[in-house]
Amino acid sequence: MGLLYQSELDQIWSRLFVAAPFFAWLFISSCTKENVSDFQAQVPVYFPKPNYTKHVQDFTKGRFELGKQLFFDPLLSTDHSTSCASCHSQTHGFADHNVRFSSGIYGRKGVRNTPSIANMIWYPAFGWDGGVNHLEIFHLGPLTNELEMGTDMNGVLNRLNHNQNYRNLFKTHYGVEQISDYELFKVLTLYISQIQSFQSKYDQYRQGKVNFSLEEQKGYALFKSHCASCHSEPLFSNFSYQNNGLDSVFADSGRGKITKEITDYGKFRVPSLRNVSLTYPYMHDGRFWNLNEVLEHYSNGIVENSQNLSPDLKKGMNLSAAQKQQLIAFLNTLTDYKLLSDKRFY
Repeated sequence: MGLLYQSELDQIWSRLFVAAPFFAWLFISSCTKENVSDFQAQVPVYFPKPNYTKHVQDFTKGRFELGKQLFFDPLLSTDHSTSCASCHSQTHGFADHNVRFSSGIYGRKGVRNTPSIANMIWYPAFGWDGGVNHLEIFHLGPLTNELEMGTDMNGVLNRLNHNQNYRNLFKTHYGVEQISDYELFKVLTLYISQIQSFQSKYDQYRQGKVNFSLEEQKGYALFKSHCASCHSEPLFSNFSYQNNGLDSVFADSGRGKITKEITDYGKFRVPSLRNVSLTYPYMHDGRFWNLNEVLEHYSNGIVENSQNLSPDLKKGMNLSAAQKQQLIAFLNTLTDYKLLSDKRFY
């Protein structure tokens, strides 16, 4: 009887051993899905599928916390003065602190206004000129730019690998003895991928939970007739590159710097308008300090002889003072106060 029992027990353990990889995968998969679903709000059904989806498979809360720690750590910069969070503030919709140009290492100033990094998993390309086309590579730009964090990959990896705390954390969450750019880029991307904005009053309106005021409703109608061809819903950008008539002579060639095509000179990526009331100043060079100035430009200030001017802007908008205020009332509904106060990000 005892021998039979032991034989049966051995068979059971043998089967469990064979099945162990499957159960391990099932456990990890279920924990990952549970962590993701518990950790983030449900993306509205009217949102498109993200262009970047690896954040779902790679997500664990521990990796998220590691990404956040790195996001706030000036150790990544060559003089230990500048972190990712230095120029991407939660209280400003993850754009900079309402300055025209960001400050980097040694107090150096950038040459373009810092845009928000919310909703980047839906972007097909990054930066004002679209010079980066993959989210995991995005970090290489600010890390190595001499006006931003001013390091090189050997330098930043050397600092991380000489930091016992980071070595322990990367070993725990990625199983590596030596930190490489592969793990660094993945964990920063995982953190940024969770910065998602879709809980504004506009979103509540889309879901039938609230009504717009009369002023907001009129502004929404104006937006759809004058702005939505480029700032298309629900991300409020079609991610195209447009010349919006700022100048006749370009100090910055924009998209043309990347493509070297004369037809792209003076064009910049259409920015998302989500949280736009918090992300001033506006345009690639931060020349407009408030939404009134922006709407005045589109109404009466477009430079008509600007090379490669967007055809939609050649006639201007000719907005009245009342219409401008109605548009601003609608744009204010794009502020996501839940994102601004979300404790996961600070």
